Order: sequence, then structure tokens, then C-alpha cells
Amino acid sequence: MAREKILVIKPSSLGDVVHALPAVAAVRDAHRTAEITWLINPEWAPLLRGNHDIDHVHIFPRGQFRGFGAARHLLPWLRRTRRLRPDVALDFQGLLRSAVIAKCSGAQKILGLSDGREGSRLFYNEIARVDRKEHAVDRYLKLAQLFGADIDQPLRFALPTGDGLPRFDSLPGFVVLHPYARGQKKSLARSVVIEFCRQLAPARVVLVGQSRRRLSPPENCVDLTNRTTLLQLVWLIRNASYVISVDSGPMHIAAALTPNLVSIHTWSDPRRVGPYNAVAWVWKNGKLLRVAELDATTDLRRGRRFRRDDVSPVAELALRTLAANATI
Repeated sequence: MAREKILVIKPSSLGDVVHALPAVAAVRDAHRTAEITWLINPEWAPLLRGNHDIDHVHIFPRGQFRGFGAARHLLPWLRRTRRLRPDVALDFQGLLRSAVIAKCSGAQKILGLSDGREGSRLFYNEIARVDRKEHAVDRYLKLAQLFGADIDQPLRFALPTGDGLPRFDSLPGFVVLHPYARGQKKSLARSVVIEFCRQLAPARVVLVGQSRRRLSPPENCVDLTNRTTLLQLVWLIRNASYVISVDSGPMHIAAALTPNLVSIHTWSDPRRVGPYNAVAWVWKNGKLLRVAELDATTDLRRGRRFRRDDVSPVAELALRTLAANATI
């Protein structure tokens, strides 16, 4: 008997790929003998390294499908995609593009989310009913449940161990600070980054992320901005004593790996896009709250920038964890 073929469509973004990991793990547990292929953008494919929940990775080189030479790359890719011919395609992306890819794959059945956009739902044979206000992890789990998965089991975020950095010693403990994001007004100001380094001294602060900014950080800051691969970033987060991050993809990696996290939110709602980790901390409007303390009555409509005078309580959380680790 031929193995059942399942195509997972979740090409991007970094945080959303992390959010989909438990759903795909649940699908694997429910379909242990199936052949599972994950369609993903090349820049995020390293996150799937060593993932035993999937059998194959199908790269979606979106960047090649632009400009005058797009057809030269697109047509051969479509032919390769057509050869997949899965029994079922699970569209976690929920866009017209991803639904069309599911159709082009030759899938016998396409399952998607009720909040799919751009007409994607017209391509679905079955639809998982979700609330757009739910966290992405919960929404994706409902798609897995529609396909027969048991979502009441403990969640599994199958992230790689990462790649160590040359000449970087994980001891003594250090704090990873990720202050940059593409979203408007999400990134921390230079003065805030410097203040974090100052208040966390003499502990090491490892500055990570992608940015065009130039900083002159204090001596206790190791500036690795624009200097790590995705897998090196995963390794740093795994080995950090504490992680402080703006609302971003690396924050979601941290939430999957450690409870020692503060996620800084300006205008975004942490109930929907914050850490999926009940004991992690979130900062919003000058307040620090555990994720478990957030509920429907929490007023998160208004937001403001994170300022220098907001640094102290966040730094204190990190310093307490550093001190506790030092005594173990």
C-alpha cells in the first residue's frame, strides 16, 4: 500500500513557521506512516533541519519569480510542484498564492482556514473554523484537528539545536537582546539599547537582529547585529540565560525554547501575536504581565513606545534569572 502523502504549505514568515510547528507535529502523530512535505521559503528552511515530523522540504523560491526572468524559473518549479501529487494539502498560509500552489500540486483534497484571504477559501474542500483574534498557534492547531489530529496532547516545537558561534563561550550566562523589527515603531531606540546594556552590566548583553543602525555599545555588549545566521541565532537563544525582544520572529523562537523571556509590544496585541508560553512576560503600555495573566478584559487597545525609563523593571527580571543560574 502506498504511503499517504501530505503537503504542508507554510512558506513564511519566521514567526508563522514557528507557530505552525506544533500543528505539523500533531499531524505527524495522527498520521505516523504518512509522507509529509513542507513547502517553505529558502530563508526559513533551516528551521526545519533535523525535524523528524517531516520527510521532505519543497523550497518556494519566491524571490526568483519576480522581474523579466520570472517565467524561466516559475515554469520548471511548477512542474516539480505538480509531481508532488499529495493526497491532502494543508494550507496554513491562507492566501490566494498558497491556495493556487495547493491546486497546482495536484492535491486530491485541500484543507484551509476560515480566515483565509484573497479568495483562497474558494479552493478549499474543507475549512477549519477559526477566530482571527486567536493566537496563530491555536488557529493552526484547528486545521490539524480538522485533519484528525489530537490537539490536546503536549505541544511540540521541533526546532533545531542551532549552530554554535566560533570563539563564543556560553559561560558565564548572558542576555540576548533583540531590539529590531520591520513593523513601524516596534524597534527600540538607540538610547534604550544602550540603557539596557548599562543596567545589565557587568553581565554580557548579546545584541542580535538585522538593522542598518550603527551603535557604539558599552564594553559588556557583544554586537552581533547582521552577523549571525538563522541557526546561530537559534543557538544563542537556546543558550541564553534570558531573552529580551521586541515583537518579532526571533521572539517566537525564544517563546518556544525558554520561559525566560520578555516580549516588548508597542501597538501589537500580545494575546494574538505575543509569546505562546504562559509563563513568559510581556511588556505593554508600561506594564509587565505574565502571558497567563492576559485575558479578554485586559485593555490592550492603546500602545506607546518603549522608553528609557521602562528599562529598569525588565532588566531586573533578567538580572534575577542570571543570579539564580549563577547559584545552581
